[in-house]
Amino acid sequence: MTGSSGKVGTLLRTRLARPDRVLRLLDVREPEDLPGTGPEERVTASIDDLGAVVAACADVDAILHLGGQSREAGAEEVLRLNAYGTYCVLEAARRTGVRRVVLASSNHVAGFHDLNEHPDDVPADAPARPDTLYGWSKAAVEAAGSLYHDRYGIDVVCLRIGMCAPEPPGLRGLAMWLSPDDCARLAEAALSTPEPGFRQVWGISRNTRRWLSLREGEEIGYLPQDDAEQYADKLVAEFGEPDFAGDPTLSRIGGFWCDTPIGERM
Repeated sequence: MTGSSGKVGTLLRTRLARPDRVLRLLDVREPEDLPGTGPEERVTASIDDLGAVVAACADVDAILHLGGQSREAGAEEVLRLNAYGTYCVLEAARRTGVRRVVLASSNHVAGFHDLNEHPDDVPADAPARPDTLYGWSKAAVEAAGSLYHDRYGIDVVCLRIGMCAPEPPGLRGLAMWLSPDDCARLAEAALSTPEPGFRQVWGISRNTRRWLSLREGEEIGYLPQDDAEQYADKLVAEFGEPDFAGDPTLSRIGGFWCDTPIGERM
C-alpha cells in the first residue's frame, strides 16, 4: 500500500487487516501506530523513487496505490507525484511480476461532467474531463494503467474516488460520499475480483442521491452498504436543501473544484 500515512491509507489499514495478510506500507512519512492493525512492514520512500519502489514491490501479491499529491498544486508537483509516481508503481509491478495493481484515481478526473448532461447515471468509464491540474494528473494515472494492461497484461483497476471521509463533508457529499467501510469493501473487491483486465469504477457509497453508476463496481463484487442520507437532516439544517440540478457546485462532479484557480495549492 503506497500512501499509507495519508487520509485514505490510514482509514484502510485496520479495515484491510487480516491475520494471514501482511500489509507492506510505503510512504515518505512513518505511519502512526494504530490499534487493530495486522502484520505490517514499513518502507520509508517516495513513490517517485523508482529504485525504492521496485525494491518495495518484491514478493508482493498486489499493489494498492494511494500515494501522490492529493490536492490541487502546481503542474510540476502533481505530474511528478501522480503521473510519474504512478509510472514508477506500474513499472515496479512489471519488473517484479506483480499482476494486480489498484490505482486511486479521483472524481476530479471527470470533474466537468454535469448531471444535467446525463439522462442516466454517469458511467464509471466516462471520458476524462478534468477540473484541475490535479484532475489532469489523475487522467494520466488512468492512461498509464491502461498502457501497462495492454502492453504487459497487468490487471489494473482504477478507483474514481468520490469523497472518502467518516461523514459526508457538506451537501455535495450526499451524492459523492464514500464511507470508510465501503472504501475497504471497494479495495477488497478490486484486489480480489478474477481477471478484471483494465477498468474504472466509481468509489462512492450506495447514496440515495447519487448520480454516478454503481454498476461497474457491482460487476467486480463491490456491494456498498452505507448511504449518506443518514446525514441528510443534519446537512440540510446547516446548509439548506440542495439543488443538485440547478447549483453548479452540486451538479458538476468536481463541484467547486471546477472554479478554483488552476495550479494554486489548496
